[in-house]
Amino acid sequence: MTAVAHVPLSQTTQTQGGAFLAILRRDLLVTWNDLPTFLAQVILQPLFLLLVFGKVLGALGYTRGGYADLLFPGLLALTAVITGMQALAFPLVIEFGWTKEIEDRLLAPISTALVAVEKLLFAALRGVVASVVMIPVGFIILGGIPWPWSGVPLLFAMLVLASLLGAAIGLALGTAVTPNRINIVFAVAFTPLLFTGCSQYPWPSLAALRWFQVVTAMNPMTYASEGMRAALVPSVPHIAPWVSLIVLPAAILALVAVGIRGFYRRAVD
Repeated sequence: MTAVAHVPLSQTTQTQGGAFLAILRRDLLVTWNDLPTFLAQVILQPLFLLLVFGKVLGALGYTRGGYADLLFPGLLALTAVITGMQALAFPLVIEFGWTKEIEDRLLAPISTALVAVEKLLFAALRGVVASVVMIPVGFIILGGIPWPWSGVPLLFAMLVLASLLGAAIGLALGTAVTPNRINIVFAVAFTPLLFTGCSQYPWPSLAALRWFQVVTAMNPMTYASEGMRAALVPSVPHIAPWVSLIVLPAAILALVAVGIRGFYRRAVD
């Protein structure tokens, strides 16, 4: 009779944890080596939005004083969400479609779900870094930004949640779309995120446009924008932070569940 060797659960967990960290470390190293390109990709759009809407239009008298203070938290949320989404959706479609690079990761000694989680975490880290870089950019362009120290813990909690939200959206899109359709789908997804995520205006100010207020309430990015406004400009009417702290994790969990299910399906195919 042949004896069957049983690998202890703790040893298996350590092996998977080590492989997970090794893959994450490799991805971070690749980004670090290509840091200027990464920053150019993720900062140019919010930088010009901040410059034009926060500085130029204000200097010309087309926006009222203080509008830049409302805009800046929203652009932090936009940067986190869009960066997280771009960092995962496009590479995932390419790896599953043309290059088949994902197969190398699937052969690593970790579960398929952990491969998806590593990519999610890596994309979220890129979103956090891009948003943090926007803070000194805001100081430089606007000559100063609202920065109450009491709101910093909430701000960074929202940065993390917004980045995870973007990565979760990217995971869901990247596993659901074929390579020849990703540009179309991303364009269709990006425009509503940009204009209905309350990045340019506070949600309570839409009370006179009730139908549009309802539309924006269905966009999870709205709660990231409003949470950051609660942190940086608490005197401006905003959605209560506790609402954002409930809605954002719920949206992230739902999107991650959809994304991991799609990841399993694409991995099997």
